[in-house]
Amino acid sequence: MTSLDKPTEAAADTQEDRRDDKAVTEAALFEAFGGVRGMVETVLPGLLFVTIYTINKDLHSSAIAALAVSLVLVAVRLAMKDTFKHAFSGVFGVAFGVVFAMMTDNAKDFYLPGMLYTLGLGLAYIITTLAGVPLLGLVLGPVFKENLSWRTRNPGRKKAYAKASYAWGLILLGKCAILFPLYWWADTTQLGWVLVALKIPPFLLAVWFTWLFLAKAPAPIDVFAEMEAEERAEKERERQREAERRAAEAAERP
Repeated sequence: MTSLDKPTEAAADTQEDRRDDKAVTEAALFEAFGGVRGMVETVLPGLLFVTIYTINKDLHSSAIAALAVSLVLVAVRLAMKDTFKHAFSGVFGVAFGVVFAMMTDNAKDFYLPGMLYTLGLGLAYIITTLAGVPLLGLVLGPVFKENLSWRTRNPGRKKAYAKASYAWGLILLGKCAILFPLYWWADTTQLGWVLVALKIPPFLLAVWFTWLFLAKAPAPIDVFAEMEAEERAEKERERQREAERRAAEAAERP
């Protein structure tokens, strides 16, 4: 192999940086969306509800079991001193579903708040992106320590957030296009099992698109590191001014 055939040191560094960026993106997405445990906490209450209802057709026992397991998941998070935002949001979702179902005495209404939330979230992804402020950038900006710097200082990253937000919006709206007709025409068990089946695959598809777009985007601008650097520089300037002041005072002494 000639010297021209060998990869240059700069090219090797670039490839290494790209691998690092992808690893950072993967870790951030895993943190933001809860990973495997977050998915389990999202699926388990609904799975328990539809399983019990399929067996005994009793709304009250199914709803109580779903709410109870949600509370247990939060308690486990608290006992382990771990972040519980996914389990806690699950409690609210299940609680709203239980209230709706109990008020109407219709087991299918257990799923209605979650379906409406999915519809609203899908529309939010599309609308915010059309408005030039893609929702996914607002969600992931703090995770990547870039906050809103991508809006004005990193156009390539803004474009990636826009593509990923469109992907999320279209996937969620596609999910709604399946679920809402079932809400009207199918029975509770059919709707429940389809909804459980559609919990993870669309989510994983959306996360994959997010990773795909962000992994190819420019690296995030770490605004926190910039602020820390600016604070250090300001302290250094202050020390220099103090040293100059003392030197000037010493020079003025007789």
